[in-house]
Amino acid sequence: MKVWELTNASLDQAPRRLKRESKTRRKEEMKILWWVSLVFVITNVGALAEEPQLSSPRVVFQTNYGDIEFGFYPSVAPKTVDHIFKLVRLGCYNTNHFFRVDRGFVAQVADVASGRSAPMNEEQRKEAEKTIVGEFSDVKHVRGILSMGRYSDPDSAQSSFSILLGDAPHLDGQYAIFGKVTKGDETLRKLEELPTHREGIFVMPVERITILSSYYYDTELESCKQERGILKQRLAASAVEIERQRMKCFP
Repeated sequence: MKVWELTNASLDQAPRRLKRESKTRRKEEMKILWWVSLVFVITNVGALAEEPQLSSPRVVFQTNYGDIEFGFYPSVAPKTVDHIFKLVRLGCYNTNHFFRVDRGFVAQVADVASGRSAPMNEEQRKEAEKTIVGEFSDVKHVRGILSMGRYSDPDSAQSSFSILLGDAPHLDGQYAIFGKVTKGDETLRKLEELPTHREGIFVMPVERITILSSYYYDTELESCKQERGILKQRLAASAVEIERQRMKCFP
């Protein structure tokens, strides 16, 4: 009798025990899911925070293989951006060239003091000979990034810089990133297909890749110009409609 009562009690408690265990298991699963979601959010927010804001100016290098447009990260490397942009405004990169094209790695612009085919004036040479303090950051070296060239001295950058043709994490924190390519990836792919030869550590193009000319513009001003053009068109259309109605009502 006692055995039956114990067995019956055990059977009666089994569903409740299973229910409690199931509820506990669900709580544990929800806790794990919550932590996974939290880690995912933190990781993605961190990744977004690492993406710096481009300023409105754009620079275009017109090469014998097509155009390359890029923008600047003044919040990341303000002194470097000021220096490179001044070199562009002075026309220092005109007739310069890409002395290095290592497929999947970098396309590197030569120092303007030695890479130009045209002579430099005094103002150009003075700016080109300046060295810039190394403004290293947490921004990653990935395809399209602009990164200053330098010697072993971290503060020896002048006017040579590389356009990344692939991811290069071993350069992170070692070279100053100051911008990225905004248009012209098709031109970069053309450069990667050109014949090259190796000289020491450098992979160099067989034929000269010349920066024929360069120019710059401001995306905010361009936007305003476009808006003004649209407004003028609307005003002109309105004037035509007013005149049509006037002729209809007052022939």
